[in-house]
Amino acid sequence: MSGGNARDNLVSGDIVKTMLSLSIPAILGMVVIGLYNFMDAVFVGRMVGPEAMTAVKVSYPFTLLNSGISTLIGTGSASVLSRAIGKKDQETVDKIMGNLIALVLIFSIAIMAVGLIFTKPLLALSGAKGEILAEANRYLKVVFCGSLFVNFAQASNMVMRGEGRLKKAMLIMGSGAILNIILDPILITAFGKENGILGAAAATVASQLFQAVWALIYFVKKSETVKIHKIGVIGSVTKPVLSVGVSAMLMQVMTMLQQTVMYNTVERCGGGQWQTILGAALSLQAFSFIPLWGISQGYQPAIGTNYGAKSYDRVRAFNKVFMIAATVLAAVFYIPIMIAPKAMLSMFITDPAIAEMGAPMLRVLFSSYITYGVLILAITFFQAIGKGGNAAVLTVLRQILLFLPLVLILPLVFTNSVEGVFYAQLFTDVIVLVIGVVLMGGAFRSIRREERVAFA
Repeated sequence: MSGGNARDNLVSGDIVKTMLSLSIPAILGMVVIGLYNFMDAVFVGRMVGPEAMTAVKVSYPFTLLNSGISTLIGTGSASVLSRAIGKKDQETVDKIMGNLIALVLIFSIAIMAVGLIFTKPLLALSGAKGEILAEANRYLKVVFCGSLFVNFAQASNMVMRGEGRLKKAMLIMGSGAILNIILDPILITAFGKENGILGAAAATVASQLFQAVWALIYFVKKSETVKIHKIGVIGSVTKPVLSVGVSAMLMQVMTMLQQTVMYNTVERCGGGQWQTILGAALSLQAFSFIPLWGISQGYQPAIGTNYGAKSYDRVRAFNKVFMIAATVLAAVFYIPIMIAPKAMLSMFITDPAIAEMGAPMLRVLFSSYITYGVLILAITFFQAIGKGGNAAVLTVLRQILLFLPLVLILPLVFTNSVEGVFYAQLFTDVIVLVIGVVLMGGAFRSIRREERVAFA
C-alpha cells in the first residue's frame, strides 16, 4: 500500500487483502519493538555479567515512561490523521506532524529532566539495591538522554500506520532493531567490561536516533500526503490527539501498577514460588499480546479512514474480518497453553514441581485470552473513530477500577488465597468484554441512525 493508492485501498480495496496488507507488517513491527530491551539484556548478560543483565531488566518498566508518551501522541495523531484522510481534509492533515513534533519536544524534555534527576529513587521502587542499582542507574540515565529520539521515532511511526503505510513503518522499526543488535556487541566491547552497560544503552539510543532521522526524512521528502509544515502546538489538533491517545497511554502506564499489585499479592498469599509462577505467566501473556496489538495497529487506519469517509458498510466489513482474524490469531496461543500449561511454564521455570503447581492457574489466567482480540479491537475501535472516552473507560475498568478491588477481595474468598489473584484477571476480562461489546453495539446503532438520516 504506497503512494496515492493508500487511501484508495482503504476505502475501496478488497477487504480481506487490505486486512492482510495492514496486519502482517503491523504484527512484525510490534515484534521488533520488543527486541530492544531483550537484546540489550542478552548481550549484557553474556558480555558483562548477570548483575548487569538484571540491571537492564529492572530498568525496563521505567523505559515505558517514554513509550507511554510516544503512544499518547502517536495513537492520537494517527486517529486524527486517518479520519482526516477519509474526509479528504488536507488542512487537518497538514497540521498533524508540526503539532506532533511540538508535543514530542515538550514531553520529551520533561521526561528527560525528571528521569535524570530521579533515576535512583525510581529504580529503588523496584527493589534494586547495591551493584544492580548502580548499574541500572547508569544504564537508565543514558536511555533517558535519548527520550526525544525514541518518542519522535515511535510517534511518527504510528502516524505512518495511520496513513496506511504499514510496510514503511515496519521497515523503519525493523532496521532500527537490527542496528541495535549489530551495535550492542560492538559498543559493549568498545566501552570495556566495566562500562559495558553504557555501551548497550548507547547502542539503543543510536538505533533510535537512526529511526528518528529516517522518519524525519520520510515526512520532509517522501510522504505524498503528510508533510511537516509549521511546528507548534495547535489547539484544534492537540485536543482530539490527547483525548484519543490518553487511553492508549493509560493502558501502558497502568500495566505497571497492575502487575506490581499482582506480584505483591501473590507473594503475600503464596510466597516466592508463586511470584516465580506469576512472572512466567505474565511473560507468556506479554508475548502472546504482541500479535494482537499488531493486528489492532492495522485495524485502526482501516476503521478510521472509512469512518471519516462515511463508508460505513466498509467499517462494518472491516470490523467483521478483523474480529475473526484476531480471534484465530488468539487461538494460536490459546490452544497450546490450555492443552499443555506445564510445558509452557517450563520454558521459564526449571523446577518441574513449581511448573506443575502453577499449571492450573495458568489455565485460569488464559481462560479469557481467546476473547482478547475482540477486547483489544473494541478499545482500538473507539480510538479510531475519535471516541477516546469510551476507550479510556474500558482501559481503566480493566486495569484499575474492576481489577484492583477483585485482586484484593478474591484472595479472601478462595480457600487457596493465591488462586484469587488469577481469577481476578479472568473475572475482570469477562466483565470488560461484555461492556465493550455493549458499547460497540451502541456505536454501530448510532452509525445506522446517521446512515438513515443521510439517505432520508
